[in-house]
Amino acid sequence: MPSVDPSLLLRAADLWKPRQLLPATGDAVQDRPVLRSAAALRDIERRRGELVRSLLAGSWRRSPSPPSISADALARVASLLARTGSAGLAWWRLRDSTLSASAAALDLRQAYRLQTLEARRHERRIEQAIRILREASVEPIMAKGWAAAQLYPEPGLRPYGDIDLWVRASEHGAAQTALHCPVGQRCRVDLHAEFPQLDRSWDELYERSRLARVGAVDVRVLGLEDHLRLLCLHMLKHGAWRPIWLCDIGAAAESLPSDFDWEVCLRGPARRAEWVSCAIGLARELLGARPRGERPGTRLPRWLPAAVLRQWSDEEHYMVSPSMAFALRRRDRILKALRLRWPNAIQATVGLGGPFNGVPRLPFQLGECVLRTIAFARRAPELMRTGSPSV
Repeated sequence: MPSVDPSLLLRAADLWKPRQLLPATGDAVQDRPVLRSAAALRDIERRRGELVRSLLAGSWRRSPSPPSISADALARVASLLARTGSAGLAWWRLRDSTLSASAAALDLRQAYRLQTLEARRHERRIEQAIRILREASVEPIMAKGWAAAQLYPEPGLRPYGDIDLWVRASEHGAAQTALHCPVGQRCRVDLHAEFPQLDRSWDELYERSRLARVGAVDVRVLGLEDHLRLLCLHMLKHGAWRPIWLCDIGAAAESLPSDFDWEVCLRGPARRAEWVSCAIGLARELLGARPRGERPGTRLPRWLPAAVLRQWSDEEHYMVSPSMAFALRRRDRILKALRLRWPNAIQATVGLGGPFNGVPRLPFQLGECVLRTIAFARRAPELMRTGSPSV
């Protein structure tokens, strides 16, 4: 039988006959044609998020146990995993299972192989970017991306695109100029000025940073305490829409050395310390992470894990869709663009600096939506002229 594109299976399932998981086992499936109510659609989304969760639980470990999932269930989420950068990790769990020869698993394996090749190309770009900046007397700090990929046992498990580099604010202009050369532009550097979200001075972060070998150069990366804090806050800021971000946190939390300083990691505004603790709690609750030291003990509100699973079930996200400025030129795209930009509960809470408690999230979402609308209205004339893809 010829192989079937998993995305076609998923689309067919979503439009008419979803294969629904039996609640007793979590992996058996049955065909049940149903008429869709809003509640039924939400249930299908929740189940899709649960499938992603079950596939990625513990996937960052060197020898994770095979998942309990059927071939049909795997086919329903394979394309979603690929689009969110989780294909390699899903294959890592499936490689020794009875599903390793299924069409969906083989597609995931191909994605893993491609990610392995891309990891080597990225390392060459990192070498070039670091040399260019050092020739301009700029010493950057690298985080996320390559630094997060080092938490995994194989280079092809954690894909990344841009090279995230941070520089001292006073050197940001010089760094931009240096990277503007043809070689620098090919490096695909996402350049940042310091780390305002970490509530630490540049000098403090630089002092705790460490050197890591990338190809033939030593690259400065964030200290472990600061990097874990950054991974947590970055995931929450973007609404946890990519499952691999929570895998990063699980992998980081399980690989902490015995001298890891939780006081340093959590120091700063109490609200952000709560957010970091909740992010680590999500990795524990949803993906089975076992943090070393177990310092974070914040109780998760009921809505928080559910919001993550809902986000993981979504087929589309505004960060990988045409900009709002583009949608305004096409009336048939406006409603979809607005729907994609409705902030999820996590993103809205962080955007407004709110607590992760049991209070309903709708007021936060409405408030964040108002702020986004105001910000877009201010920039709309420029965006309409330039067609910027950023919003």
